[in-house]
Amino acid sequence: MPRGCMPPAGTVLARARQECGDYAIRIGRDGTWYYKGSAIQRKPLVCLFSSVLKRGDDGSYWLETPAERGRIEVEDAPFVAVELFWRDCDCGGGVPQQCLTFRTNLDEMVTADAAHPIRVQLCPTTREPRPYITVRPGLEARISRAVFYELVALAESEMLEGREVLGVWSEGTFFPIDEVPTLDMAAD
Repeated sequence: MPRGCMPPAGTVLARARQECGDYAIRIGRDGTWYYKGSAIQRKPLVCLFSSVLKRGDDGSYWLETPAERGRIEVEDAPFVAVELFWRDCDCGGGVPQQCLTFRTNLDEMVTADAAHPIRVQLCPTTREPRPYITVRPGLEARISRAVFYELVALAESEMLEGREVLGVWSEGTFFPIDEVPTLDMAAD
């Protein structure tokens, strides 16, 4: 290559990322990825796309590479937690603690801790739970119903801000699931 085509040593080449607008990609509530309405059948391709998935400050979802960036639609959460692994572990404190690790529909493993919290959103009218776990900053997995039932089976009662709640422990952090029903509510 001619010397004139090479940048001087130590020079950083800045390349503008191309904004591509909206891609025709949608992630369904069940975690299925679609392109122009058709399900993407190749899991390695979906895993590649998910590795460059980011969330904007405004809540929008983007596929972002060093060269380009395009917006995609996500119906609920980009991932689904489909399996739960429970174990006692030594999380550095010398005392065995419960650790909860989730496997997503794209085989990503995430252990619930302070950086990867579990949150449960309750419908204000029906109190139906919508549980999630943070996979990466800004990106969550909706916890499937079967996995949520496993969490509920592990739930313990704790006092939190003066009220009794049910929740689970993982890596020394307590994650509330719901308030403990009072006797009046239990009789209804």
